[in-house]
Amino acid sequence: MGTQRDSRIVVLDGLRLIAAVMVAFYHFAGRNDIVAAWDAPPAVAVSRAHDVSAYGWLGVELFFMISGFVICMSAWGRDTGSFVRSRLIRLFPAYWPAVLITAVCVGLWPVVAQPLRFSDVLLNLTMLQWPLGVHGVEGVYWTLWVEARFYLLFALLLGRGLTLRRVMWFGYGWLIAAVIAHTSRERLLIVVLQPDYAPLFVAGIAFYLIHRYGPRLELWGLVAASYLMAQHNLLARVTLTEKTYIKAPLSDTVAILIVTAFFAVLAAIALGWTSRIRWRALTTAGLLTYPFYLLHQNIGFLLIHATHDRAPHWLVLAGTITVMLLAAWLVHRWIERPLAAHLRARLTPRRATIVAQPYAGRRPDLDTGSAPRARFPERR
Repeated sequence: MGTQRDSRIVVLDGLRLIAAVMVAFYHFAGRNDIVAAWDAPPAVAVSRAHDVSAYGWLGVELFFMISGFVICMSAWGRDTGSFVRSRLIRLFPAYWPAVLITAVCVGLWPVVAQPLRFSDVLLNLTMLQWPLGVHGVEGVYWTLWVEARFYLLFALLLGRGLTLRRVMWFGYGWLIAAVIAHTSRERLLIVVLQPDYAPLFVAGIAFYLIHRYGPRLELWGLVAASYLMAQHNLLARVTLTEKTYIKAPLSDTVAILIVTAFFAVLAAIALGWTSRIRWRALTTAGLLTYPFYLLHQNIGFLLIHATHDRAPHWLVLAGTITVMLLAAWLVHRWIERPLAAHLRARLTPRRATIVAQPYAGRRPDLDTGSAPRARFPERR
């Protein structure tokens, strides 16, 4: 096993790509509100794939759970400045080219989606278009605003440093505050506390704490509270999705079972049951996930529209996913990596402040007086 700095939970990388592909299948084969790509509703054009793909939007739920796990892991031992820098370097080097590439493609071939005004495209480069009431170049960009609010909320913890107790009570506090925000219906509280998605982020945080410190009753209690709230929130999401996008009934039971499976998989990861999985292909999958997610929707629609009458529809669907994965690799290799390196060099302070490093051996936990369990080392 490598050191904590160079080890990586590669199963999470694989889960990321699974979540992204779920969302892509939902867009290409699940949504019946978009017929221009296939010149017919997907329920007709790709009927065999449609019934399963109609639940692909649940990949977003998995994304948010993984985000809670990974952000808690990557923030441990950092100060606020280094955490913010790491998020900027992680998000924007793939996002900027994705916005521009998609805007150019939609502008040249306005078949399925309509191009935005040049001013709106420029605003998209900030990631702040949704709170300012401007459409994203891609519909999926709404999730980035959800993620950004989570990052800002979690960053409040970093001033005094992260400990088991502080992060655990942050999780419980966020769940309670989310319920208050939902009940009050105060716009500002809802924007900040995100009652629809808070249980998913908190679940990921709780699973990371179990991974780092071992199973404890109070942490499983946080997981249980998050699950019960998440499955309740899911019912409203099912209703909205079936009425607005699927245009057909969805099963509450199936949706809850899928999210239950997400919780079970993350529990297995937190308990170390997947620690022997070290496939390098999963790391590559993780690197492709973000650019694939950013690029796939509108460009994928264009590919489907251009090829759906030239090949069997199942082949068009599979080929579109494959082409978008290839495009994601090209963006990652030739744009994202060099740009991230450039930003890292410019944003890293010349005189770096030494901060406390995460647990790397049998060091007492300053908050609880007990050592984190050695069989749950932190991964980077």
